[in-house]
Amino acid sequence: MKYIVPCLLCLLLVSNCGQSDFAQRKAIDPANIDASVSPGDDFYQFANGTWLKKNPVPDDYSRYGSFEELREKNLKDLRTVMENAAKNENPVKGSNIQKIGDFYSSGMNTGKIEQNSLTPIKPYLDRIEAINSLNDIQNMIALLHKMNITPLFDFFAEQDFKNSEMNIGWFYQGGLGLPDRDYYTDTSPQSDEIRKEYKTHLQRMFQLLGDSEELAKANAETVMKIETRLAKSSMTLVEQRNPKLIYNPMSLQDFQRMAVQYNWVGYLNQMGVNPYGILNIAQPKFFKEISVMVRQIPVNDWKTYLRWNLVNETAAYLSADFENANFDFYGKFLSGTLELQPRWKRVLNTTSQSLGEAVGQIYVEKYFPSEAKNRALDLVYNLQHAYAERIKNLDWMSDVTKEKALEKLDAFRVKIGYPEKWLDYSDLIINRDSYVNNILNANAFEVQRTLKKINKPVDITEWYMSPQTVNAYYNPGVNEIVFPAAILQPPFFNFKADDPVNYGAIGAVIGHEMTHGFDDQGRQYDKNGNLNDWWTKADEEKFNERTKLVIEQADNYTVLDTFKINGKLTLGENIADLGGLTIAYAALQIAMQENPAKPEIDGFTPEQRFYLSWAQVWRTNIRRENQLLRLKTDVHSPAKYRTNGPVSNFPEFHKAFNVSEGQKLYRNIDEIAKIW
Repeated sequence: MKYIVPCLLCLLLVSNCGQSDFAQRKAIDPANIDASVSPGDDFYQFANGTWLKKNPVPDDYSRYGSFEELREKNLKDLRTVMENAAKNENPVKGSNIQKIGDFYSSGMNTGKIEQNSLTPIKPYLDRIEAINSLNDIQNMIALLHKMNITPLFDFFAEQDFKNSEMNIGWFYQGGLGLPDRDYYTDTSPQSDEIRKEYKTHLQRMFQLLGDSEELAKANAETVMKIETRLAKSSMTLVEQRNPKLIYNPMSLQDFQRMAVQYNWVGYLNQMGVNPYGILNIAQPKFFKEISVMVRQIPVNDWKTYLRWNLVNETAAYLSADFENANFDFYGKFLSGTLELQPRWKRVLNTTSQSLGEAVGQIYVEKYFPSEAKNRALDLVYNLQHAYAERIKNLDWMSDVTKEKALEKLDAFRVKIGYPEKWLDYSDLIINRDSYVNNILNANAFEVQRTLKKINKPVDITEWYMSPQTVNAYYNPGVNEIVFPAAILQPPFFNFKADDPVNYGAIGAVIGHEMTHGFDDQGRQYDKNGNLNDWWTKADEEKFNERTKLVIEQADNYTVLDTFKINGKLTLGENIADLGGLTIAYAALQIAMQENPAKPEIDGFTPEQRFYLSWAQVWRTNIRRENQLLRLKTDVHSPAKYRTNGPVSNFPEFHKAFNVSEGQKLYRNIDEIAKIW
């Protein structure tokens, strides 16, 4: 778990940043607009209504929007890359091409996968079956962790929040099969139904492992009891958003005294980590409970729990009976997806995730034009300039805090496109024999690579997203904003579009990431990435007072007739959306002074095109099940409110679209949320 702040709703693989036919489409297409809806009542529907009607969610998706549309167009190119690698009969052994080709080929070889069935994980199942002591349990947990299968808890390298130049070992809560603790603790009928279906799924998986129906049912109850106990001791997602709550550094000796029943020295030794550095225990209460649980719960119950973790993490890559059972619960029941994606897409995604920078290097060479990076850098600097002017003119912040804020803004590290140095995969063994083994080998490679960073200086050149990922992020520990190559294409960024369109899309995304440095989390870090209070007390109180209105607005939005957005969970993203759009608009005004935009294009003024560009980025059809899942677990607001929420707070938007009092998106001055 890397403590970064991703910008968008999802991670998508793409493979064409050039100006394809897709890119040549109109930047703002009037055919997508629903003119029957007033922009002052529902701007999201006005801007996207016709597109939404014409683009229902395909059966193999749980949601479908501009991201997925882009993905469908461009995955074909990445498929060509992988299939060409797989067909290469004489690749250099150990080369990235060989690894990509063999990985992809192993995943597409369904005959061998069906023939192997459980064979790839049988050695681990046998080791679990042979367990007869608590010491054996703890040894097995470490072995699974080395393959990125994480029963009970997670352990990884992360920056020391108060010494950002150093990595330390982090222990973090985990061990759940449902998406979040609240699925176990919530008493609503909806959660009751999910728990019931989850137990049915557990039973089905144990039966696939060979258990009788009666034993499988008992094992499902065992897993549910263990996970429920873990959930009750876990922090909520809102609590986890507070960096001060999850920063609890201590020595190994203090950790061992706090959670005395677990052999932490033995665990660290098995993970290959020097056990005598500073550790961060993100959720002390959780690890105290683990210490109690390992002594109270019978060894056989732990064996059942470990069997479940192993099969749950590998089911999607095993034979069809396991893959389908896994999809039926996590894909169909929890997310509403009607059918599995075609196999080539599933294998492509897994290959790209496992060999991210190997695939990314080829992607950049083939599809990322150098001018995109230069244009993006220009936009970043324009946004920084506009942000600086906004900070200087804030009427609620003292000069002392303004000076610190400007220093932090000026210190932003900016990464565009791809890493300066590529990850070396020389030590990773990939062949065509076993898809599951390739995945586990790649997992083990990444875990080992990550853990080697503990107690060593932070590498500021490292990227935490691959170039082929459509997303962006802010990393508070390095004070950096990062924009992978794949996001620098339509609908976010279009070489041929006018400034209002680009500032409304990629400009707002850039401003969004910058604002994460000053949201309720990011503002607690200084220019060097340290958790350090640089605000005056009075300014902190004024900031917190202003965030209350952002929370209140989100809390008042109703989704799917009766469900509410969690304003505290989505606060950081809502601040970033609001700030990003604010800064992008300010930067556009500066840009148009030097390079005036056309008065109208297709009947829309520059200001209208700016807001329409923002709206079209978020156009999304989503299945009910997936929306409910996201309301519980996603720090972003639903697409409609990522559009309507920010613009309702802009008098400039009201003016651009003649929004008047009485319309749904009109706000009086005292109702407008304004921070940056």
